Amino acid sequence: MSRYAARRLWHAALTLFGVSILVFVVLRVMPGDPAKMLLPEGAPQSAVVELDRRLGLHRPLGEQYLIFLHSVFRGDFGQSFQYRAPAARVVLDRVPATIDLTIAAMLLITGVGVPIGLVAAVRRRTPYDYAGMVFAVLGQSLPNFWLGIMLILLFGVTLRWLPTSGFEGWRYLVLPSLTLAAYPTAFIARLTRSGMLEVLDQDFIRTARSKGLPATTTILRHALKNAIIPVLTVIGLQIGTLLSGAVITESVFAWPGIGKLIVDAIFSRDFPVVQTVLILSAATFVLVNLLVDLLYTLVDPRIRYG
Repeated sequence: MSRYAARRLWHAALTLFGVSILVFVVLRVMPGDPAKMLLPEGAPQSAVVELDRRLGLHRPLGEQYLIFLHSVFRGDFGQSFQYRAPAARVVLDRVPATIDLTIAAMLLITGVGVPIGLVAAVRRRTPYDYAGMVFAVLGQSLPNFWLGIMLILLFGVTLRWLPTSGFEGWRYLVLPSLTLAAYPTAFIARLTRSGMLEVLDQDFIRTARSKGLPATTTILRHALKNAIIPVLTVIGLQIGTLLSGAVITESVFAWPGIGKLIVDAIFSRDFPVVQTVLILSAATFVLVNLLVDLLYTLVDPRIRYG
């Protein structure tokens, strides 16, 4: 197990190194000069050149990358062009809002998606199954931005039950978390149903039933435990996605999280902030996937890593 974890960490380091190169190069070749965006409209070219020099953008691309890489190893992701503050601090200030939204969305995804898929599989070809699959199809078909706008119009504008933007309490979480969880919940429901249907036809389930085990024990302890591996994989990917910032949802609801921050940073060509968000996002994905892989051994003791 320790050798497997060490190997995965080495692969993670290589992945993050590749991500840093890709992000750095793509941001530099994008059209638009950060100095021109930071200066007032009509600023003289001499002022643009001077600001480029102060920001270090006049150096060759390779030299800029080496300076950036050296700073990252020291825990310094650079100074935000737009906020005039350390980029890492700017990003970390937005992390709590994204974590709150992620937790709320994950509670919906696991608390609604898995039970719907489970009931649909156990009550196959019944109204429960058909209703669950209609929900799954709708959840995967409706675009996030459209669903978010419709929820705002219904619950925020027409009924005035819930706030539509910002973050000042749990009521502000309701609409964004529903919007963010719609597609993953539907996907988890379908995945749970298909996995359960495959397991319920296995010989060991028929043996458990013939031995007189209660239906709840047979389904939850034996069937679900064997069908949950692919569900855990998808849930792990969803956690990484949500923690990295749900760009569309946070933009629609003006949620002060990482997703909205990176959109604003891209438009303003704030390279340090974009680089920080993307590198931390890649690190989050790698870490979550490693933890999910290790969790497999707890769910299914037959899985061993050498």
